Amino acid sequence: MKGPRFWTVVLLLAGTALLLYARGDADLIPASEPLTQVPRVIGGWSGTDLQIDQETLDVLGAGDFLSRVYSQAGQLHKIGLFIGYFPTQRTGVTIHSPKNCLPGAGWVFESSKYVDLRDVAGRAHRVGEYIIAAGENKQFVIYWYQAHGRSVANEYMAKVYMVTDAIWLKRTDGALVRVITPVGPGEDMVAAKTRAEAFTGQLLPMLPRFIPD
Repeated sequence: MKGPRFWTVVLLLAGTALLLYARGDADLIPASEPLTQVPRVIGGWSGTDLQIDQETLDVLGAGDFLSRVYSQAGQLHKIGLFIGYFPTQRTGVTIHSPKNCLPGAGWVFESSKYVDLRDVAGRAHRVGEYIIAAGENKQFVIYWYQAHGRSVANEYMAKVYMVTDAIWLKRTDGALVRVITPVGPGEDMVAAKTRAEAFTGQLLPMLPRFIPD
């Protein structure tokens, strides 16, 4: 059952959406590099692009998307990176939460928490860390919403920030970033967590080129 906080956010978003629609303002869309230019080598990991099928693209809507798998010499387990960047969310195209799509793919969330993850430059970023499972298979997931120099782990807070930024900055652009790695048979969960966090720490300082501050 949804709590009072959830419905408060829903009412806030609905009321503000009506206000924005009535105003008819156009979004300011800042310049950014395409996601295809995200470095193919990150912290010793080499990336290979994966094609996103048309059905998935139709669900995601208008935006720029990257799906890539990174591997490292001597490392058995790979790291998957997905970024979805939306130049505007005013037209009804909004960021989809992995909490909605992953269960539909057969994965269930075993644990979740929000943490402050520091990048290689020492800056803290608020992200969500999750363990998901499908039968005996488990994966460690890091994901967050990024917009205007802000990293947000909670999807409801991301929508609140999007609405306030639409009012004050005339911007609704933003992105979802997801880093995922399998937990190998007999592998300690800490090893998967360390692998995902180390990669993410290398990735984070690169993102403002593609997701404008």
